[in-house]
Amino acid sequence: MAIKPLIDHRVYTIAPRRMGEFVEVFHRLAMPILKETLGTPLGFHTSVVGPQNQFVHLWGYDSLADYERRCAARDAHPAFAEYLAASGHLIVAQETRLIRGIDRLNEWVAS
Repeated sequence: MAIKPLIDHRVYTIAPRRMGEFVEVFHRLAMPILKETLGTPLGFHTSVVGPQNQFVHLWGYDSLADYERRCAARDAHPAFAEYLAASGHLIVAQETRLIRGIDRLNEWVAS
């Protein structure tokens, strides 16, 4: 898999003891929309050490314009509101970071 120059590093803090329910809702309602609009994710993770009850997902983009275009498609998807309604009570906080790769180091990783 090629390293994307822009990564959306998204962290949801989930209500205590509700991670299983959140993952089920995310898988059932969000994933079909996200795969259609955002493409293939780089990965999904949960916290083990440090702040607890965190669900982390990573998405790669070719540019800021690519990120904005695909996120707009996600937000405009007719079924996205259903996911938001079904998951809203489970999410305590959300953080979104856009991080850029360091080309010369990522070239080393890719080789």
